[in-house]
Amino acid sequence: MKKVVTFGEIMLRLSTQTGERLSNAKQLLMHYGGGEANVGISLSHFGYDVYFVSKIPNNPLGLGVERHLLSHGVHTDYLMTGGERLGTYYLETGVGERSAKVTYDRKYSSFSKLVVEELDFDEIFKDAALFHLSGITPALSAGLQEAALIALQKAKEHGVMTSFDCNYRASLWSHQEAAEVFQNLLPYVDICFCGELDAIYLLGIEQASDSLTREEKLVFYYKKIRELYPNIRYMSSTFRDVISASHNVLQGTLFVDERLYVSKKHVINPIVDRVGGGDAYAAGILFSLLGSLSPQTAVSFASAASALKHTVSGDCNTFTQEEVFQFAENSSGKISR
Repeated sequence: MKKVVTFGEIMLRLSTQTGERLSNAKQLLMHYGGGEANVGISLSHFGYDVYFVSKIPNNPLGLGVERHLLSHGVHTDYLMTGGERLGTYYLETGVGERSAKVTYDRKYSSFSKLVVEELDFDEIFKDAALFHLSGITPALSAGLQEAALIALQKAKEHGVMTSFDCNYRASLWSHQEAAEVFQNLLPYVDICFCGELDAIYLLGIEQASDSLTREEKLVFYYKKIRELYPNIRYMSSTFRDVISASHNVLQGTLFVDERLYVSKKHVINPIVDRVGGGDAYAAGILFSLLGSLSPQTAVSFASAASALKHTVSGDCNTFTQEEVFQFAENSSGKISR
């Protein structure tokens, strides 16, 4: 099995029951999750040898994280202990026209205090095929900005394919702060998960003409990104039409060799849990590229994986590649030139 490395924070998630306000809740549902951990768990279920790099406190919650990862087949060799707390976030579940709402409690977490000197990237990237991280990691501290950059540089030194999900979070930093960091990271990225808003607000690309379709706009932005960063071989994102908090229409896109491949539309109604849907999609793309699947198969598989994630509770996707392929069998798509 190919070795995959992901690097990021895993947190405790506490969620309200559907129809309940966080401020009025008497009990909360508990899950563990985080972008890079969720991607790693999906890839583990798809058959890859996944290692998660992070830092957790040496307490029962840290032990819960380790057991969570191991239960999904993710290796914890590079899971360090230290610090005093696990980052937490609270999810007020959306319903109907009321959107879900996230409240973070993650400052001073064990992971946010991690410094690059604690990481042996030569050992971590030994025999690795893929390295994945997201924009959430460098948003957490100056030390993690340095660690993210060095991690990408070291991965390239070791000949490892690199993946970066912009995953901008306005509650963590400003557009300007993120833009400065991302523009330092992107020269070392092979696969980039980004969309129209990332192109405009983080990479400074001018807005496309309103006369273009949304697919044509995305092609415009992706071509502009390629001009800035010709090292990026693949770009991917999703179109999401939000009918309500429990009814979305999802469609995946993958840009490679100057072509945009688009999946069929998945009508997801009702949504059981939207959190982690983007991570499931990213994992589907990464699985497909590692396996040298065709671009159309890749985007169909990834969108199917994301649609399936919306049907289960918790942050992570536990479907196998066989289950996703079976679900995606009737998928069709097109190439937008």
